Amino acid sequence: MEKNKEIVLSGIRPTGFLHLGNYFGALKNWSRMQYEYDCYFFIADWHSLTTHADTSELRLNTRRLVSELIAGGLDPGKCTIYAQSDIPEIPELYLYLNMLAYKGELEKTVTFKDKARQQPENINAGLLTYPVLQAADILIHRAHYVPVGKDQEQHIEMTRNFAERFNHRYGEIFPIPRAFSYSKDLVKILSLDGSGKMSKSEQQMNTIYLSDEDALITRKIMKAKTDQGPTAPNSKKPEYIQGLFTLLGLVSSPEILAGFEYDFNHCHIRYGDMKKQLAEDMIRFISPIRGKVAALQNDPAQIDEILAIGAEKARKSAAATLLEVRKALGFKYH
Repeated sequence: MEKNKEIVLSGIRPTGFLHLGNYFGALKNWSRMQYEYDCYFFIADWHSLTTHADTSELRLNTRRLVSELIAGGLDPGKCTIYAQSDIPEIPELYLYLNMLAYKGELEKTVTFKDKARQQPENINAGLLTYPVLQAADILIHRAHYVPVGKDQEQHIEMTRNFAERFNHRYGEIFPIPRAFSYSKDLVKILSLDGSGKMSKSEQQMNTIYLSDEDALITRKIMKAKTDQGPTAPNSKKPEYIQGLFTLLGLVSSPEILAGFEYDFNHCHIRYGDMKKQLAEDMIRFISPIRGKVAALQNDPAQIDEILAIGAEKARKSAAATLLEVRKALGFKYH
């Protein structure tokens, strides 16, 4: 990696399968960033423990996620891909940052409140301090940018606060990271029934996964929610209809999209035809990615080697940061 490149960091939890929202909301941008920045992309396996106590499939899920990331465009030669749990420097920094995090601010985070509502019987300390571990993930590489969606911007703001508190108290060690995206208007991929975003683990028939077979893609799209169509020219599209047009715009040609836009605006849209076209184009888009994932999964030794090389590179960066942190804290005795 070039030494003068700014550092980008992002991670994804190994829970569920990657879907179109993950691809267009994150992976497509990551694939572009790896050529412009010094990028670290990690599998957030420790984070997954806050909501998924069963680790029996963790190794399988991690390997699958790595294969999906590479099939979706990441190049292990251009970026650093690693498992969070391979970097022991992260929990040490997490410990130090916990001393700068306050119970009140952690309890106010939207994700904590949401998860606490979803799993009232499992409100563990890891769930409460999730933003602190996330800050350690970012600050251990002294990252400048963190590509995130809107729902994670609060966590980046907390990371900035922890970094500023540390720098103020112990000396300027950390750059203050910023949330980053290539576009002001991030693509919002709705579930096929329009009830929210696509999910890695919920509402599986309303989510299109990068691993879906052709027939399943067709079945899901043909069952997508539609209505009788507009009754007045140039009507505003309902959100679930706009969701289908968004997908069409991502995988179909501009001419095809323009044709269905014209039909909608002139009140003679045939949603059945539109969904058939979308299914064909979606299959053409997903099929090569799915094929690459399968080929990589058939070679687990290659995945393990990618993770081993990534861990070595990530630990080198993490160890350099932690040395400076220990010096600043006064913990370097010899």
